[in-house]
Amino acid sequence: MPKPPEHERAAEVKRSSTRTEQRIKLGIEGLDEMLGGGLVQNSVTGIIGTYGTGKTTFAINFIFEGLKQGEVCILISLDERAEMLMESIRRRGYELDKYLDKTFFLIKLDPTDFTLAVNSIKNDIPTLIQETNASRVVIDPISLFEGLLPDEASRRLEMFKFVERMRDENCTLVMTSETDTQIPYASKYGLVEYLVDCVILLRYVRASDLSGTHLAVEVVKMRRSQHSREIKPYEIQPDDVVVYSEASVF
Repeated sequence: MPKPPEHERAAEVKRSSTRTEQRIKLGIEGLDEMLGGGLVQNSVTGIIGTYGTGKTTFAINFIFEGLKQGEVCILISLDERAEMLMESIRRRGYELDKYLDKTFFLIKLDPTDFTLAVNSIKNDIPTLIQETNASRVVIDPISLFEGLLPDEASRRLEMFKFVERMRDENCTLVMTSETDTQIPYASKYGLVEYLVDCVILLRYVRASDLSGTHLAVEVVKMRRSQHSREIKPYEIQPDDVVVYSEASVF
């Protein structure tokens, strides 16, 4: 039996999913369509990708979509220096100063300070979410937090406890993660994709004629929701991220 056109299938995904779950948009139109209208409210999402695929850019889009809707948002960075991250946000055209320390809180943790970073993520962040009534939270990247833990057993236990504690907060959480150096479809430590509700995979796809490399996005997993299982090309433009939901990756 022939498949219905892509736009009809996408519309059906959106209709069926929005009937039961409230959606939180990432502000990336084509990706929100692939997700059936956006992330499920109060869910936990992992954005996984290798270097240069735009994990932080996707996360910032998620934050500023919330700010535009009048929400309180928190971005916890374990990677970039705060001033460099703020400059990057401003270059993309976001009105950072309009929100900073009012409805947008940028927290920079030093991953080299093991005790401070681990305690902040386990204890201080949930407290800050409650005090500010934040509805969107980003940790970028969670893989640096995982790397602070001494062994696989500790990593599994602490990540499970952290994600379960975050589920008790009234917020939608997005965590970015580097990919495994040997497995480009898995997170660095192979845990994130099992713990979260939604997995968004960002990767490079090389053309069959070796003429160039393209960026592609895939929704690998999404609990409690139907979603597109197709792989779609995307571009990171100076002031926007564009996912071409009607196109196909060759």
